[in-house]
Amino acid sequence: MTAIPAGICSLSDYEYYAQQALSQSTWAYLSGAAMDGYTHRRNRQKLDDVLLQQRILCEGMGQGDCQQTLLGRTLALPLLIAPLAYQKLAHPMGELASVQAAAAQGVGFCLSTLASSTIEQVAEVSPKAERWFQLYCQPSREETLHLVRRAEAAGYSAIVVTADAPINGVRNAEQRVNFMLPEGVSAVNLAELPKPQQGDSVFACWMGQAPDWNTLSWLRKQTTLPLLLKGVMHPDDAVRAVALGVDGLVVSNHGGRVLDSQPATIEVLPRIRQAVGPNLPILLDSGIRRGSDIFKAIALGANAVLLGRPVFYALAVAGPLGVAHCLRILRDELEATMALCGCASIADIDSTKLFHP
Repeated sequence: MTAIPAGICSLSDYEYYAQQALSQSTWAYLSGAAMDGYTHRRNRQKLDDVLLQQRILCEGMGQGDCQQTLLGRTLALPLLIAPLAYQKLAHPMGELASVQAAAAQGVGFCLSTLASSTIEQVAEVSPKAERWFQLYCQPSREETLHLVRRAEAAGYSAIVVTADAPINGVRNAEQRVNFMLPEGVSAVNLAELPKPQQGDSVFACWMGQAPDWNTLSWLRKQTTLPLLLKGVMHPDDAVRAVALGVDGLVVSNHGGRVLDSQPATIEVLPRIRQAVGPNLPILLDSGIRRGSDIFKAIALGANAVLLGRPVFYALAVAGPLGVAHCLRILRDELEATMALCGCASIADIDSTKLFHP
């Protein structure tokens, strides 16, 4: 097990060390954003713009905690590891390390369709972890359903359908280094499925195979597992998804890796919460780097967040121990923020705990 370097005390510290540890090509893939990176930067800028309102001398704070119940399961803090592809780029254990760290820290883990470890391997190494499966719909419904049935059989407790990446974003950092997956890293869960049709036209090739609302309606009828839709950035899409019977939404712009010049997720979150009402579970990702970011997301309407790139960075620096440490940092930061804002529980966090000029 790799030791955590002395002096690491924040997620940004892990990012610094990860850049030193990884090859230029891998770094370009992991840290890169679409086009000019405006959306990637805006995710952080707009989180930073949200200000907290400290409260003092609050009673009854001694018994507080940051636990959250989500889809009937209790998490130690309102967080899941996001569905990150190809985690063996960062560490030989890949997803197996991350799911063990998630279980140790009492948070959830979402496995990517493009994982470099199989659905079954992840379940076997951490059978008691709260495991969700992220689904990229495949060109045929039979292939899509095959993945869903594997996740069901392996004990995953929810399906997260990603809708915001029917094509890859234009990622210049990867192009400049001619990024290619190294030997031994691949989308192993797709190995037995037919290769997608290739072509040189976005519309004639890729979008002709992309899922649509009919796909989501069909998928809702195929599984009794909770179904969440990831990549929701518009209230009208949120309302339509709810009408089709989804059990939750993930407000996400894919960390700025797909469509550039979008708003930040924290900007659209309140509108989506207003559109779907108070009860539907909503998660937010893209830009989370501090426990205070989790607090801000909860205050503006989320029930939990997903953590993406920082998991890669911690994995590259210190393996499963690094990921567990990364998650613990966020819990400590969240609890400190809650205590200083007068919130003894996640239920106490709302927009009144923010500063409104």
